[in-house]
Amino acid sequence: MPAQTPSPPLGWQAYTFCIAGVQKSGTSTLSALLDAHVNIAKAPRKEIHYFDDDARDWSNPDHSDYRVPRRRRVHTHLGDATPRYLAWPGALERIRAVNPAMLMIAIFRDPLDRLFSHWMMLRDRHGAGAPDWTEFTAWRPAGMPDSIPADLRGRADRKRFQLASGVIRGYYGSQVRAGLSLFPRDQWLFHDFASLLADHRGHLDLTTDFLGLSRYQEYPPLRRLMAAPDGVTGTTPTGDQLHELARLYQPEVEELAKLTGLPVQGWNTTRLLSGELDPEHLAETYATKAGRDR
Repeated sequence: MPAQTPSPPLGWQAYTFCIAGVQKSGTSTLSALLDAHVNIAKAPRKEIHYFDDDARDWSNPDHSDYRVPRRRRVHTHLGDATPRYLAWPGALERIRAVNPAMLMIAIFRDPLDRLFSHWMMLRDRHGAGAPDWTEFTAWRPAGMPDSIPADLRGRADRKRFQLASGVIRGYYGSQVRAGLSLFPRDQWLFHDFASLLADHRGHLDLTTDFLGLSRYQEYPPLRRLMAAPDGVTGTTPTGDQLHELARLYQPEVEELAKLTGLPVQGWNTTRLLSGELDPEHLAETYATKAGRDR
């Protein structure tokens, strides 16, 4: 039997889109759903952490490692889902320098819900090594969010940045404004977390249309990949603390809605500010999620 001629190499697959934010808002879920599309290659891992890596020489960078071997000719897209990019000063500028045509995706969640989920994740992972609620929401190192202090930058300090960045990750309006100053509006797709969970097929259609791909022939099932822990230790927020944070987030939420058109009327932050939701009721809801009695 004659030896078979080996197939020619398929070359390299470049990253074509980026799920840039936000943490604890369904980025893992959306990334996994997109991996099921026939024309989308699965990335080596969900969070590449390329553009938030300050250890690289960004003054004279070599981007040959920001790609993967092409596995199938049908693959036309590859996504980097690193939700820290939107909150990391300089990351979006680096993305634009590498690929000004990059398609950008961001998912937003009510900032109070996102913040509480972030805190729950840290308490679940690190126990007493993670800050309690009051410390977590008060810790805002000088310069953040416009700049990251030197002792919080780099791969080795990701845990410390997680601890320090809880509140500032909810500055959605500022983040979107910065993103739109770097990439035109037609290169951005914005999703609402609750809407994505309620109608994941509709949001997948929006995403494949945005990427210029055919719609799914068979839609993958929705799976919540980052489920909340059953319970955590620590003191949960009070109603007064939540109302204070809602007032802090108010201009950011209003700017987000103006810039993106996302529906924020049902968000707990908006409902607290309008008087529709009692702060103590929300505090009790969070306490129940944490496995605490009030």
